[in-house]
Amino acid sequence: MRVTRRVRRHLVLPLAAVLLAGLCAAAPRNTVTLRAVFLGDSYTAGHGIAPLDDPALLCLRARENVPAVVVDQLADRAVEVTVQADVSCAGAAIDHVWLPQDLGGGLSAEPQKKALRKDTQLVVGSLGLHTLGFGRVLKQCSARLRGHEGAMLPGAPLDARSPAGECRAYLEDGPGAAWLAERFTDAAEDLEKLFSDIDSESPEARVVLVGYPRWVPADPAACRAAVPDGTETPFADLPADALPFLDRAVQAPLNALMRNTAHAHGAHFVDLYAETGGATACAGRERRLGALLEESRVTLFHHAVPWLLHPTEDGRDHLGDLVADAVAGLHGR
Repeated sequence: MRVTRRVRRHLVLPLAAVLLAGLCAAAPRNTVTLRAVFLGDSYTAGHGIAPLDDPALLCLRARENVPAVVVDQLADRAVEVTVQADVSCAGAAIDHVWLPQDLGGGLSAEPQKKALRKDTQLVVGSLGLHTLGFGRVLKQCSARLRGHEGAMLPGAPLDARSPAGECRAYLEDGPGAAWLAERFTDAAEDLEKLFSDIDSESPEARVVLVGYPRWVPADPAACRAAVPDGTETPFADLPADALPFLDRAVQAPLNALMRNTAHAHGAHFVDLYAETGGATACAGRERRLGALLEESRVTLFHHAVPWLLHPTEDGRDHLGDLVADAVAGLHGR
């Protein structure tokens, strides 16, 4: 069971103040009740965190994922959340809100918007990274991910004939540049449809769109060292010049697109990219993200699942706290 860490302050008060406080009963706060649906991809589902929710095994949805943390945190603020559904699923792109998601082996997940109801009051989730081709970009930059170690990432490299070590040139000035620009166009269009579909299915719902944590620090030199107590470096065999490119040309503009679209639709945006601070994948013991090919807590079909730059338990708690802050703020808590 997850234990929420809290800071407890011990104050020594004069006896008179203690007696006075005992005479003044605190006025109870009225409880706010909310019916919520959680949408999203692996960053909502809790990729890498054990144990998994058995019915959602192929979605790699953890029992103690971000929605579970959010519900727990809001309960402490007199906000009672009834989860109508958590349909977050690893690998989900934005269009899996209205299209089935192929899970392999002839199995699929229903369109996520089927979980939305007319009486849903809150919709929360992270979507966008897979629409942008998260897996394909990383595989273009990593020879290891092009092999069996990349089996958990959807998609193939853009061009397997182009060396992984030359991926920045390929994506910035080569054929990959036009492809990446098209992905941003797709993401912009799909985000618009996402908000339109939510408004149609759950017209009274308030929406909280959650961004992604920042992977690469401003100074990527810190990414050369192995993770604490491990042998993997945060970005495995990705070339050093690809790291600032991923930050500048992939993560930062996606974050801005998500933020601007959310605000244009009157939704709240949790800017996790900005809130990551120094706790990137390269922050040593201060990090809140697992390394690209570092073994996570999850074993699937007798193989350890790599973290793939997803939040660890500390990162999940940080993300859950930020989402809870946003929801509580919407209701004056």
